[in-house]
Amino acid sequence: MEAHALICGSLAYDNIMVFADRFKNHILPDQIHILNVSFLVPQMRREFGGCAGNIAYNLKLLGGHPLIMATVGDDCASYLDRLKNLDLAAIHVRQIPDSFTAQAFITTDLDDNQITAFHPGAMNFSHLNRISEAKNVKLGIVAPDGRDGMLQHARDFAAAGIPFIFDPGQGLPMFGGDDLLHFLNIADYACFNDYEARLACERTGCSIEHLARQVSALIVTRGGEGSDIYVHGERLEIPCARAEAVIDPTGCGDAYRAGLLYGIMNNLNWRTTGRLAALMGALKIASKGPQNHVISREAIGARYQKEFGERLW
Repeated sequence: MEAHALICGSLAYDNIMVFADRFKNHILPDQIHILNVSFLVPQMRREFGGCAGNIAYNLKLLGGHPLIMATVGDDCASYLDRLKNLDLAAIHVRQIPDSFTAQAFITTDLDDNQITAFHPGAMNFSHLNRISEAKNVKLGIVAPDGRDGMLQHARDFAAAGIPFIFDPGQGLPMFGGDDLLHFLNIADYACFNDYEARLACERTGCSIEHLARQVSALIVTRGGEGSDIYVHGERLEIPCARAEAVIDPTGCGDAYRAGLLYGIMNNLNWRTTGRLAALMGALKIASKGPQNHVISREAIGARYQKEFGERLW
């Protein structure tokens, strides 16, 4: 039986709308205290998203064996159908009655400014899921989710002796310095983007080097500037992989984390793991939405060899 990566995080719908004008033409600076605006959005699309769904989708592309642990609402039917069609197990996806699945409502104008409303919905009940219910788990990740759920799942992973990645993402502002140090003390790995890393340092009063010493490896992604992996007292600089096109960065961080999970699960060295993670982000950015890129495992291996001059598998 293949060992699984248990991915704790959100499943969400992303409702993306385009306003064919500029917000600044409709928001008067001297009237923001009585703001009452409406934007006509003829274009709209709905994407399947959420960190757990995105990470699992990418790990499946790599040939991994993800298990999703998440909470959804009464409107979950289309997402559950998608998971089934993708052969992604939903046994640990809990439906919360009388709630909505988490979803974002994102309106973008012609200057690429965005106004976003996020409804957490069923995410607020993620603490009802228990790590002990999942079997044959080799590695886990605590990705953005409900606050109580993230704390609970980290404690459960540690109690079960299952190594896990702490990946707070946009959920990081929910935690104070003591909370963050607690996560790092019980996690085996941590992953931040550069903004989150700076915020973690600010809230804990510690340098990034000090935080890195609390875990086996700490990863900081820097968008187009690549990423850094702090491991064994040194910093590995990981370059970006070249993208065929730059279409949409949504979900690139989750694709990167799928590469990390695969590398750790398969005992790849850290430089190879980082390069694979970078490649997964580059593959994702070339398509719209977080789960619409389609590529075979063999093609990923070929792209890796072309990009870095060495075989992956």
